[in-house]
Amino acid sequence: MTQCEGQGNNVPVRPVVVLVEGESDRVALETLAARMGIGMPAVRVVGGSKGARRAALASAGERLIGLVDVGERADFERVLDTVFVCDPDLEGEFVRVLGVAGVEAVIAAQGELGSFRSLQQQPFQRGRPPEAQLARFFGGRSGNKARYARLLAEAVPLDRVPPPLAGLLAAL
Repeated sequence: MTQCEGQGNNVPVRPVVVLVEGESDRVALETLAARMGIGMPAVRVVGGSKGARRAALASAGERLIGLVDVGERADFERVLDTVFVCDPDLEGEFVRVLGVAGVEAVIAAQGELGSFRSLQQQPFQRGRPPEAQLARFFGGRSGNKARYARLLAEAVPLDRVPPPLAGLLAAL
């Protein structure tokens, strides 16, 4: 265990480990931390909320901080010291702070706005809110969630970082 000296006292400090549900969460946090000049501790992807217990047991003695979607928060809260919750999920948090137009600008910069517009015209997607259509777009292709997590984390102004991510980074 590392020691921290302050005013003559040795105070034990537990190493911090961040547990996240998926790869896109890790990518977003690491991208934002780099932009903000924050040293990021170990980030472990647990492969869905049910993996939190196993990861927590493997991290005994470490201070555990987690980032999780609102629907899975109970799995993380049972086993972690501190949990930050995305509502409804990571992508929804970015859509809320950037706005639909801001997210569409990121998609357009990737040359994929036409693909998103095609998705919007599919029978099941017509009439759905743009936030739901964006969620489908991000989850529709393998690797898309992690790729757009990085792009959205790069696009968000640092004074408007989604609250759960800002809170987690501040807790480090």
